[in-house]
Amino acid sequence: MSQILSPAIERPAAGRALGRIFVSREFSVFAALAVLIIVTAVVNPRFLAAQGVKDLLLNSTIFVIMAVGLAVVVITNNVDLSIGSILGLSAFGTGSLFHAFPSIPIPLVFVIGIVLGALLGAINGLVVTIAGVPSLVITLGTLYIFRGINNAWAGSTQYFIGNEPKAFGNLSVQTLWGIPLFAIAALIVVILAAIFMFGTRAGRDLYAIGSDTEAARLFGINVTGRVVGAFVASGALTGLAGVLYASRFNSVGADTGTGFELQIVAAVVVGGVAIFGGSGTVTGAAIGAVLLTTMTGALAALNVSKFWQQAIVGVLIIAAILLDRILSVRTARKLRVSEARNV
Repeated sequence: MSQILSPAIERPAAGRALGRIFVSREFSVFAALAVLIIVTAVVNPRFLAAQGVKDLLLNSTIFVIMAVGLAVVVITNNVDLSIGSILGLSAFGTGSLFHAFPSIPIPLVFVIGIVLGALLGAINGLVVTIAGVPSLVITLGTLYIFRGINNAWAGSTQYFIGNEPKAFGNLSVQTLWGIPLFAIAALIVVILAAIFMFGTRAGRDLYAIGSDTEAARLFGINVTGRVVGAFVASGALTGLAGVLYASRFNSVGADTGTGFELQIVAAVVVGGVAIFGGSGTVTGAAIGAVLLTTMTGALAALNVSKFWQQAIVGVLIIAAILLDRILSVRTARKLRVSEARNV
């Protein structure tokens, strides 16, 4: 009898799970991305040519990796506005390493870039937690400090791909099964981060901290350690993105990464991560990054002026924040109704 009844019991549960997927913010962003690609391809078929698809994947790779790192920080109800400067330091540091030590092993360069980013992230995390000052203020300051260090270090120097080993420059064009290696690396980062956030206690602690920091502290969660760890993770991933940037683009210098922080914050918010912390996923942030980079390419393919490209992205950010606010109010209302019924 149990064998006969079990499918009937499982189907509603499966249906509810499927329903939750379809109403999730991640699915909405993915659907918007699919519609954008289809409409652009219909108007301009060259948009989905083989090289065009590769360019889309490569252009989104760096933003995806940075968005995943920043999402971890934002989930704790913090933000890191210095990530563009961290990427600039890592990218220019990569060029400097190859200039000073032409035969340095490429894997070691990646390790140094990641460690540099992690150290800068640790500085942000420690100052935020020890000083008790909002992360928006602290990281706005370190944005200029790190950028100033990069300006003093780089000056007018520009390092081009020609200054680096050919093997390093070729990393950005190598593929596996037709997929760029950089895109595969970004996918691995997203998967590992998603497993960490939902499959480990440390990851779940970050959500608890973002929802209610004081309650998390009373519950015994090491808030300082977790928040510093989130900043370190974001810095490490940004450092990785800086090394990839040095391989992907023709030059790195004092202004590398300028303005990236706002684009990554936009990607995270559009991807469904609540700006006040406590909800959202790294997967959604990654999809948001792909959506924004694809939108830029799509609008260019549709011959939309650069001004309107920026305006449309701005409208998208505002819409995402308003939607997040509406959903939060609706959820709070449902909870109040549920509590009233239980009384």
